[in-house]
Amino acid sequence: MTMPDERAPAPGQVVDAEVEVLGAGDYLRLAWRRVRGGETGVLPVVGGLVLVSIIFQSLNQHFLTAGNLVNLLVQAAVFALIAMAEVFVLLLGEIDLSAGFVAGISAVVVAWLLQPGIGWPWWAAVVAALAATSFIGVLHGSLFATIGLPSFVVTLAGQLFWAGVMLFVLGNGGAILIQDPVINGIASSTLSRLGGWVVAVVVVAFFGTLMWRRDARRRSSGLPAAPMTLTVTKIALVALGAVALVLLVNADRGLLRPVYGLPWVVLLVLGVLVVWAYLLSRRRFGMYVYAVGGNAEAARRAGINLVRIRILSFMLCSLTAGLAGIVYASRLRSISTSLDGGTLVLYGIAGAVIGGTSLFGGRGKMLHGVLGGLVIAAIDNGMGLLGFSAAAKNVVTAIVLIAAVTIDSLARRNRPR
Repeated sequence: MTMPDERAPAPGQVVDAEVEVLGAGDYLRLAWRRVRGGETGVLPVVGGLVLVSIIFQSLNQHFLTAGNLVNLLVQAAVFALIAMAEVFVLLLGEIDLSAGFVAGISAVVVAWLLQPGIGWPWWAAVVAALAATSFIGVLHGSLFATIGLPSFVVTLAGQLFWAGVMLFVLGNGGAILIQDPVINGIASSTLSRLGGWVVAVVVVAFFGTLMWRRDARRRSSGLPAAPMTLTVTKIALVALGAVALVLLVNADRGLLRPVYGLPWVVLLVLGVLVVWAYLLSRRRFGMYVYAVGGNAEAARRAGINLVRIRILSFMLCSLTAGLAGIVYASRLRSISTSLDGGTLVLYGIAGAVIGGTSLFGGRGKMLHGVLGGLVIAAIDNGMGLLGFSAAAKNVVTAIVLIAAVTIDSLARRNRPR
């Protein structure tokens, strides 16, 4: 009589053979093979950010001080939000050149509605501004998706049009001051020291739970997954980064009076990142965006409504640009005709591409926009400390952008079809 093999799987049981074989070393070798095949992820931008920090610190000892780094985070908020806005259209293989002045329209709407003569509450002014920018995105997307006009032409015309609207509304005065403490506090107010630690605990618990559940589901489904030790290591690295950030922002960086705490604008950017990342990675809309950007004809034949997805993507791009405009106005406590929307949108596109989003569509994440925005802000901040002119900043940013696009192009060649 033959005894049953206790190791044999029961009928219908999923055999997790690959997960059993993969150890930490095997998984790291597999990850390195993916990198060599073109799936570089965020490695280039993280390496670039470290290199930029080392260079500027060696040239100016004030670059890595607490005061300058916190100022850099606030400065990067606008770049990161514009870059995240561009990710929505870059994933489609398109571009939006109007996002800089759409941000300006948002700032103008908020500032105008908050004037003493009108006196809207701050939240109503924000809702009105975001509704206006969302409508602009629907308009641009409709011209592109339904009529078939190139997105480059549509948004270039939008850039010129909304710049003209800004000039018309601001008039001879050229500026509108913002006196609302809530709006001004977005970029200038900070949490208490205890509040920073509470946020760090919540963020680590949130991302740690997500990473643990994701890897656990892959193991239980028999899919290749990171060994448990690597999952714990990733969570520990996130916790270490959160602790380092809180220690940084809680340091006293004031000159005449104590200034410390995590700026509210950092929480705003983090919140936008979480919501948009969830939309792209966990919802059907995000799957459709990647499908349309990867192969629009195949997506159409699969039953995806291309017009709807494209219009929604342009709407979300303009909505996010509207948030960037509010942050911009909060930093300056006003909005004026000096807003250079053309440069702002170019920095946003550069940030998204430098962060790892492909110009060819179908590949990118919201995190890429945030990391790219940090690189742009670090270059701008560091060169400002060294006394370089705006022309020199543009030249260096252009070189970094060319390097990022070159890496993307080479990665596409190495990536399997």
